[in-house]
Amino acid sequence: MSDQIKFIVDNLNKEPFRKNYNLITFDSLEPMQLLQVLNDVLAEIDPKQVVDIREEMPEQTAKRMLSLLGILKYKPPGNATDMSTFRQGLVIGSKPVIYPVLHWLLQRTNELKKRAYLARFLIKLEVPSEFLQDETVADTNKQYEELMEAFKTLHKECEQLKTSGFSTAEIRRDISAMEEEKDQLIKRVERLKKRVETVQNHQRMLKIARQLRVEKEREEFLVQQKQEQKNQLFHAVQRLQRIQNQLKSMRHAAADAKPESLMKRLEEEIKFNSYMVTEKFPKELESKKKELHFLQKVVSEPAMGHSDLLELESKINEINTEINQLIEKKMMRNEPIEGKLSLYRQQASIISRKKEAKAEELQEAKEKLANLEREVSVKTNQTREFDGTEVLKGDDFKRYVSKLRSKSTVFKKKHQIIAEFKAEFGLLQRTEELLKQRHENIQHQLQTIEDKKGISGYSYTQEELERVSALKTEVDEMKGRTLDDMSEMVKKLNSLVSEKKSALAPVIKELRQLRQKCQEVRGLREECLQEESRYHYTNCMIKNLEIQLRRATDEMKAYVSSDQQEKRKAIREQYTKNIAEQENLGKKLREKQKAVRESHGPNMKQAKMWRDFEQLMECKKQCFLKQQSQTSIGQVIQEGGEDRLIL
Repeated sequence: MSDQIKFIVDNLNKEPFRKNYNLITFDSLEPMQLLQVLNDVLAEIDPKQVVDIREEMPEQTAKRMLSLLGILKYKPPGNATDMSTFRQGLVIGSKPVIYPVLHWLLQRTNELKKRAYLARFLIKLEVPSEFLQDETVADTNKQYEELMEAFKTLHKECEQLKTSGFSTAEIRRDISAMEEEKDQLIKRVERLKKRVETVQNHQRMLKIARQLRVEKEREEFLVQQKQEQKNQLFHAVQRLQRIQNQLKSMRHAAADAKPESLMKRLEEEIKFNSYMVTEKFPKELESKKKELHFLQKVVSEPAMGHSDLLELESKINEINTEINQLIEKKMMRNEPIEGKLSLYRQQASIISRKKEAKAEELQEAKEKLANLEREVSVKTNQTREFDGTEVLKGDDFKRYVSKLRSKSTVFKKKHQIIAEFKAEFGLLQRTEELLKQRHENIQHQLQTIEDKKGISGYSYTQEELERVSALKTEVDEMKGRTLDDMSEMVKKLNSLVSEKKSALAPVIKELRQLRQKCQEVRGLREECLQEESRYHYTNCMIKNLEIQLRRATDEMKAYVSSDQQEKRKAIREQYTKNIAEQENLGKKLREKQKAVRESHGPNMKQAKMWRDFEQLMECKKQCFLKQQSQTSIGQVIQEGGEDRLIL
């Protein structure tokens, strides 16, 4: 127990919990605090569990934790009675219950995270059968199951890619190289377009070139089709030859067979079939009829309550006691003749049961043999259609399998060596980058120190002097060497180079083969991705067509329906109604246009007369104002007790 608590405390003090517990403080936690610690660990596994248990009812907390522990496949120790104790201890925060759960969770946190993540998408939502009668619900449930299967496949592929050893740096380099090639091709196409535009009749020439390309593709397709037909003809001829050989062998076997063996085999088959028809099948039919009669009787009876069940149980117990009493009375009599008859009856029943069991085994063996023969014939035909060769059998197949296993082991070893080389190369690259970065930092610090001391460039000058002195010493040493030493060194180098070449030759040869295989695998992967995208596109098109077909079906149902309200919902009825409304509106507008055309002349005449009337009234107004201004000259106006003369 102390080791368990120590393990729990050590893991809770690490990332991502950082609780800062010791054995004393952890053991002195209150039940509510201990439940919160358990909830924090569950929240680290499943983020949906982030809850403050003080704001939650205890029953809800226990139900939520129990459901997650069930998903994580935690099995509490003990039997069913201990399960009730476990639930109660989880509600009250009991230490003997919480500690084993924490120990189990902290031991396999990463594995449980993955399991909780997968459970979010793979726990199937059960839909009642009565709801599945609806087409929409059934289609949605089918799509849900298909998406679940697709998620399983994608997750497996993702895990395989994670463990396959592919380097992300290599993939990024490939992507960047392909992007550069794409840019170069785009630029090349643009240059060719500009060059072609300067040529006369370039559109006509492009059209002719396009037609030529189409004809070449058609020619390639016809050549390929011709080759396929030749292959099919060759396979058909081979198949005909094989069938003829089989027919000859069967005729030969039938000719060599003896009449006595054939008659014996036929008699055995007749005995077996007669036993099946006269004894086994009638017994099975009678038992099925009895079972059907019993089930019909059960269905015809009314529903039974708890009291009826208790009454039946009491009757069954009474009948069992009567049977036991009768058996005891029979045993007390102990009649020898009856004992012998019972012994013979037992032996006869045992023999009949063995006979029935052997007959069933023989029937099952015959069915299994027939199925296996059908599968063998199908597989043989498929293999022959693929490559046109006979199926390997016996020792040839064993030799082929051993050869294939040896090649696969060699390939796995070479692939592992290449993966180790790639990992070592990546490690060396990272080391080189770190050393360069450290060297740059040291140079920068050295330069700042030189600037502070007023001796800027000292280190560079020192390095140059050391380099020049090293070069001078090397030149002196080279001058000091004799010609014999140099020739000896040249011989050693040549021998070393030849040894290295001979040692690396098989490795380089194998590496070339592996590169070719890698290129093939990459091509197949690209082809697989293209086929997958085409498959998804086809699925999307099929779904769109299904939606359109469903709409058309609903429209047809609504149009054919006798319910007028449903009929009004049909798109055809709505469009018919809109067309009728637009036709009525057009008719009204045409009538209005006709009325406007008929009244256009009189209205224009009336408008002209109105304008003339306005001009006449304006003229009269001007004349009146002018007359009034003339009569006002020389008029005397009295204002404020004074007389004024206006001239």
